[in-house]
Amino acid sequence: MRVIGGIGRALVTIGLLTLSFAAYQLWGTGVYEAKAQDSLKQDFAKGLKTTTTTNGDPSAPESKPLPIPSGDAIAIISIPSIGVEHAVVQGVRRADLRKGPGHYPNTPLPGELGNAAIAGHRTTYGAPFGRLDELRPGNLIEVRTADGDFRYSVTETIIVRPTELSVLNATPTATLTLTTCHPRFSASRRLVVHASLVPASSAPVRDPSITQPAPVTSSLDTAHGKVDYRGAVIWGLATLAVGLGWWGAFRKRRVWQVRFGGFIPFAIVCFVWFGYLDRALPGNY
Repeated sequence: MRVIGGIGRALVTIGLLTLSFAAYQLWGTGVYEAKAQDSLKQDFAKGLKTTTTTNGDPSAPESKPLPIPSGDAIAIISIPSIGVEHAVVQGVRRADLRKGPGHYPNTPLPGELGNAAIAGHRTTYGAPFGRLDELRPGNLIEVRTADGDFRYSVTETIIVRPTELSVLNATPTATLTLTTCHPRFSASRRLVVHASLVPASSAPVRDPSITQPAPVTSSLDTAHGKVDYRGAVIWGLATLAVGLGWWGAFRKRRVWQVRFGGFIPFAIVCFVWFGYLDRALPGNY
């Protein structure tokens, strides 16, 4: 009976940890993304004012664009039909996508000639592209950049393998590509939305600028950076050790001080462990 009871307690603990991690993924990461978005939108608005002031003299020579630092806001993307309005950051590394949708740095910027590509989370970190599957041909995608407002019309939605890098291929006209995981709560495929610029309701298109060197990658997954399994394992073992120590202490002294006092260090190591588990998931999950 003691063995059965121990197995039962272990299963309950695993279940609680699983539910806690799910809550961290669905809501905890959303809080982080929301704070990052507030800051990014403020920075972008300040950048627009600076650009307007700098470009006030039309006779001034056009300066060569500088490389955009990863994680900086480059645009505001709005998709009215699915209620999206997010700041877009430069880069698609895990740290970038935690802040919001990220621009693939080896593609043109939105509003430039060619195929501008943006990746975004579908389940975690605010799920900016959570409803991307609802888009249909003709739906509008609006992008505001320092060069003006650009409007794109959805042309198609396709589902591909993560290794299908051709969705990022250059195009002769101004287009926009959005990518995210598919199906929701999974990463076995990628949902890709293609859209074409609507020139009549957009600012003039510029020639593409080189924002960053193209990363060496074999799939849409590896473009988001290396997966850190080691940290997840190390902190998982640390969580196990603290949990066993807490349980052992409570068995010796069954008082409320031990029960609640042990919860604090256990919750701290759990939180850190969840962070490393998150890094082991696909970049735009």
